[in-house]
Amino acid sequence: MQRKLTTTKDGSHSLYLPEMDEHYHSLHGSIAEAMVVYIGNGLWEKAKAQSNIKIFEMGFGTGLNAMLSWMEARKKALKVEYLCLEKYPLEEAEWQSLNFAKESGFDQSKFEVLHQAKWGEWIEIDQFFKLKKIKDDLRRVSLPNDLDLIYFDAFAPEKQPQLWEKEVFEKMHVALQANGILTTYCVKGEVKRRLKEIGFEIEKLPGPVGGKREVLRARKVKSDA
Repeated sequence: MQRKLTTTKDGSHSLYLPEMDEHYHSLHGSIAEAMVVYIGNGLWEKAKAQSNIKIFEMGFGTGLNAMLSWMEARKKALKVEYLCLEKYPLEEAEWQSLNFAKESGFDQSKFEVLHQAKWGEWIEIDQFFKLKKIKDDLRRVSLPNDLDLIYFDAFAPEKQPQLWEKEVFEKMHVALQANGILTTYCVKGEVKRRLKEIGFEIEKLPGPVGGKREVLRARKVKSDA
């Protein structure tokens, strides 16, 4: 799997996957998009009411969302348990080349810790952030049922349609606690319809400046029977 390093409009890197003709992050700005879609609409929203937050990320990928979540946990003295799934982890040379830490004013060695963390077990990164990375397929893996927040950051529906099916979102719904949040960059009508059918309350929110006009947040308003 050959990935190519690219630079987005905010100066932060992304990776391009030629065989899928897909970028890992928005070309309008990797960090800019992540700060709005996942941190602002997700982590900050949950942090208004609680300081212990259990997160699941669909697509660890470059480690950007995990790094930004760890940064925010340290800033706000949150206790974050971060479970993430990645079927095709990056090679060391790939994640070493990314400039996310530099562009965010973070320590590069800390960013590297996230990628170097052993797969398949919980690792206490520090007092604010606990990480578990799973190398598996979303359709096979079992998820806990006490999540507070899901970052749904799979490749676009036209590239990986199997990850955007109703059955997948039903699995996400079961995994979330009542009032749990799923946040994603995708606002396609088919995705919104599936989320509504399952019982999510959805809202379209403004996207990052200069990027996508709208992004999506879905909230689980009732417990599963």
